[in-house]
Amino acid sequence: MQATAKTAKDSLRYVEAVGRRKTSISRARLTPASKQSLVINDKDLVSYFLSPALQEIAVAPLTSSDLPQKYAVSVKISGGGIHSQAEAVRHSIARALLKIDEHLRRDLKKAGFLKRDPRSKERRKFGLKKARKAPQWAKR
Repeated sequence: MQATAKTAKDSLRYVEAVGRRKTSISRARLTPASKQSLVINDKDLVSYFLSPALQEIAVAPLTSSDLPQKYAVSVKISGGGIHSQAEAVRHSIARALLKIDEHLRRDLKKAGFLKRDPRSKERRKFGLKKARKAPQWAKR
């Protein structure tokens, strides 16, 4: 019997990574393809993120990394607002690109795409009006 040697590229069907921001959670799958495409929750990029600024945030890792190969990107996202969803998509795509090519780490890290931004809304405490705002105090 003859053993066949499989390279990492042959066994690569798709690469998956998770990205988060505030309460948004995004799962991106990158599949090698002949032309670049981005589908988010079964909608294309332009119909999901209506603002060009949000579209730019979402595809920033793909445009900043000069990979010769094109990828079909499929993203499932839930939770949060539209802006935090765009940043979660950016985070998941950057992590998936890192799994494909480890040499991109320096550029992606310098651009801040690998940082999971942990800032989120603080919970409201009892006795207070908001997270930290106390009711008005009267001396008499």
